[in-house]
Amino acid sequence: MASFLQSLIDPKKNWLAAQHMKSVSKRLRKYGLRYDDLYDPYYDLDIKEALNRLPREIVDARNQRLKRAMDLSMKHEYLPDNLQAMQTPFRSYLQDMLTLVKKERAEREALGALPLYQRTIP
Repeated sequence: MASFLQSLIDPKKNWLAAQHMKSVSKRLRKYGLRYDDLYDPYYDLDIKEALNRLPREIVDARNQRLKRAMDLSMKHEYLPDNLQAMQTPFRSYLQDMLTLVKKERAEREALGALPLYQRTIP
């Protein structure tokens, strides 16, 4: 069953998934974003921890892309076509660290250790 579901969302095997990926890629290129930029560190603490572990220049580049996208959105503009062609929306920088953080959290839970981070109410 899992392999069937994987084949449904794989753009190499499913035409509709490929069209969806093309559409998302086009939207991200308009603002100069990458797919990993869309992850919210306030929503998931694993993402926040993964961002904390990344090198500073990668996080700075992410923040610059987000600021540029917000600026373009407020101005109701898009990146020029020559800059849109240079964008790589599906080049990942966060996924490897995120899987490592999730594995560490699962291992800590399996061993019965206290979590590294908890959501607290101020």
